[in-house]
Amino acid sequence: MRQFILFSSLSLLLFSCTTTSKNEKLKANEWLIGQWENTSEEGILTENWTKPNDSTLAAGSFFIKEKDTLHFEAIRLVEKEGELVYETTIKGQNNDKPILFPLISETENELVFENLQNDYPQKIKYQRNSKTVITIAISGTQAKKVVSEQFKMTKVK
Repeated sequence: MRQFILFSSLSLLLFSCTTTSKNEKLKANEWLIGQWENTSEEGILTENWTKPNDSTLAAGSFFIKEKDTLHFEAIRLVEKEGELVYETTIKGQNNDKPILFPLISETENELVFENLQNDYPQKIKYQRNSKTVITIAISGTQAKKVVSEQFKMTKVK
């Protein structure tokens, strides 16, 4: 009987440790959740991040100029086999299939994703500057020139 209780206790402990480590990287980056905006002369860039389930963070990113939506993409940050992957789907690009950017670098306040096969961008970086400010940087080669853009985003919700 003692062996059964000991075995059951160890099994429960082992199972609970495995469960808590699942999606650990995703949980560490829940600082993305919320509505983020960048307002410029060109228009308003918005990313609205939510957590639809335990294994996914999702966002809609759109750029609006006056009353026209000039750009929209659906973004998912998913944890697959312990690794984070940034998936973006842009209507009319890549046959409407997601483009995958695996995580190449991570700190407590920064995520860097890269896909060297993508036309542009090849690198996407999210940096947490404070609880209410993040910087999104995209970069890569476009028309044989190195291009880099940064968007300072403020949390509005």
